[in-house]
Order: sequence, then structure tokens, then C-alpha cells
Amino acid sequence: MIRLDSREPFPAELRGAVLALGNFDGFHLGHQAVVGEAVRWARAEGRPAIVATFDPHPKRFFVPDAPWFRLTTLDQRAALFGAAGAAAMLVIHFDAAVAAMTGPEWIAAMLDERFGVAGVVTGEDFTFGRARSGTTAVLAETGARHGIAARTVGPVLDQGQPVSSTRIRAALEAGDCATATRLLTRPFTVRGEVQHGDKLGRTIGFPTANLPMGHYLRPRYGIYAVRGRLPDGRVLNGAANMGVRPSFDPPKELLEPHFFDFAEDLYGQVIDVEFHAFLRPEAKYDGLEALTAAIAADCAAARQLLTA
Repeated sequence: MIRLDSREPFPAELRGAVLALGNFDGFHLGHQAVVGEAVRWARAEGRPAIVATFDPHPKRFFVPDAPWFRLTTLDQRAALFGAAGAAAMLVIHFDAAVAAMTGPEWIAAMLDERFGVAGVVTGEDFTFGRARSGTTAVLAETGARHGIAARTVGPVLDQGQPVSSTRIRAALEAGDCATATRLLTRPFTVRGEVQHGDKLGRTIGFPTANLPMGHYLRPRYGIYAVRGRLPDGRVLNGAANMGVRPSFDPPKELLEPHFFDFAEDLYGQVIDVEFHAFLRPEAKYDGLEALTAAIAADCAAARQLLTA
């Protein structure tokens, strides 16, 4: 997967591509339909297919203190786009200059002059440019004047409602992993580097791999059945605490998976943790004995869910 930066010179061999244009943060069913159409179109005409994404997300640019809401990292998106058949991921750096362009200016300066695309695929409701002045109608009309063809893809429905990142975020914030997994077509997954913690878990027989949540959306705080994927490809079942650990002082937000029947050193390794099922909310316990009993019960419940 080639990763392109909008601030760098655009490769001549990729000009004339078909571009899937959107945020594509979660790369859910709806996003997959847009990218799938771009890949089919590109292959039919012997062109490269490129998927664009924005970083930072425009919402983060305009509302810098908004709560974290990302569903994927750039690395995760690159892997997902590549698996969908794209030749490259174009990371469009969203800054004041990009935000100031009108829709027609964006088409001329970015899509035509800078990237030289032959075709663009978006969702029907996609907007771009200052004050959302770029619509799919503007893209079709103005793009044609620049030799750029445009196609749109309608919403993908799930249970009668359009699939959207908003629905996925709401599901995760409610602890509804099943809905999030269905709309994403895979479990919500946090990727991070394992950090050193206070190592209390190992003293009570439940060592954990501590991961910061970074820019990810915070799912509902509580205990989850999870799967870990290691750099060497191994897959581990486990239970994880997502939250601030109310039994400890001071509170510290972490994702803390405990992997069953596993005792190797993971410090410094980048691992994936998949959220499969919400077990219960966080709770505060009086003493290590009560905490240890609760963790043992959580692990038993997670084992049963993950092996069913």
C-alpha cells in the first residue's frame, strides 16, 4: 500500500487515477461500498484506485477540544484500503488553506491540478469546501469542466437505517459491540504500543498489557471480552478493563487486556485489541480479595463467550 501526503509532490504514475473521496474513518459498510465502486471503475479502465482520507479530521480542525472520536488510525485505514483493492491511500492534510477553499476551488486546485484524477467516487451526502459549498452536484458539474468524471454511491441500509460512523460511535458508547461489529464488518479494534504500568495485575495472577487510547473514541467504560492480535500473527482471547480503574487512586484511563494462558513480555510491542462483547460496567471494590474474585468471574465469562 502506497501512502501519499497531499503536501508532497504527487507521483506522475498515479495521475489519472479514480479517487474514492471521503473521511472513511471507520471504513464501515457504507464506506466499503464507495471504495468498492472506485476500485471496480478503476480496474475497468486500467487506472489506479486511490482512497483519500483526511488528517486531522475536519471536525478536529474546527473543534480542537472535541472529545476523541476516531474509529481507526491511519495505519489501520491503510491496511483496510489495501485489502479492498486500492493501490494507494492519499492523506489530505486538513489545514487553514484547505478549509478556506470553496467547493469549485477545491476541485480545480486539489483534484485537477495537484492530483490529476480522472474520476471521483463519493457517497451521496458527501460535502466539501468552505461552508460545505462542494456538493455532489457541484462535483459533477465543475469536475466535468476539468475533465473529471464523478459518481455517487447511495447509502447502505442496516435494519432500515443508513450505516454511518455516528451509529457505530453511539453503539460503542452504549457498550453494544454486536451492532458496532455488524456495521463495521469487524470488531472495533484499538491498536497501540504496550506500556509499563503499576504491575499490580501480575501480583494477583492477572497480568495486563496496558494501552493508551490516544485519539480513539472511548467505548463505554467497563469490562469486555476481547481478542488480542500480536505482531507475529498469534491471536489471544482475553478480558479487558476499559476505563479509569475506580478501585485505584489516582484514576488513570487505560485499556488493560489480560490474555488467558499467556505470560510473555509484550512491552514495547504494537498489538491490536478487538472488542467482542461488553460484560459489565466498571465497579469499585473494597480490597484486593474482592477485586481478584471479580476479575476471575469476568475472565470466566469472557472465556465462555469467546469459545462459544
